[in-house]
Amino acid sequence: MLAGIASVVPAVLARSAVMAQEQADNPISRDSVLRDPDIPLAGNLAGDVTIVEYFDYQCPHCKRIAPILADVVKEDGRIRLVLKDWPIFGELSVQSARLVLGAKFQGKFHDAYYALMGTSGKLTEARLMETLKQAGVSLEELHGALETHDEKLKSILKRNSAQAEAFGFNGTPSFIVGTFRVPGVPTAEQFKMMIADVRAGKDKTGR
Repeated sequence: MLAGIASVVPAVLARSAVMAQEQADNPISRDSVLRDPDIPLAGNLAGDVTIVEYFDYQCPHCKRIAPILADVVKEDGRIRLVLKDWPIFGELSVQSARLVLGAKFQGKFHDAYYALMGTSGKLTEARLMETLKQAGVSLEELHGALETHDEKLKSILKRNSAQAEAFGFNGTPSFIVGTFRVPGVPTAEQFKMMIADVRAGKDKTGR
């Protein structure tokens, strides 16, 4: 199930002196994948292992894995989780991604993220907005943030998509654990095994 990033996309492992320029020139550079400053984080921000997830709010597998991964991260205590929207299920997925990313500007990203991941059944625009409102997101402030940060949000989603496609991922959820490429839906035990492999040095390229 595992494949090293270096064997899939060698450019991911290249380093650059200027991170911002690196991200503009090469969205699948190591820093763009693991340390994009515009991407929300969870877990231990100084953790010794980084997990990157590419997800869609309309993906039932993403919703199923969200609490499992959250428990693994909490139990471990040393995982840095990078949450990357990859909206592949149509316009409502794109809208959901933009809205939740926009909630970051009022300090509500995680509330919005977990609220949407906790929904069941079909997502509609009305249900999306009501879920965000119930999560404590100010919709008026949110729409203002979308207007102000429109280009930044478009750029984030473009970078995320370029990375997921370059890694050869076929759907959501998909993961990078350390620098291992992990498509599909791992179990909690599989996550723990991969994390242990990274710490044991089997991920020779570093975190």
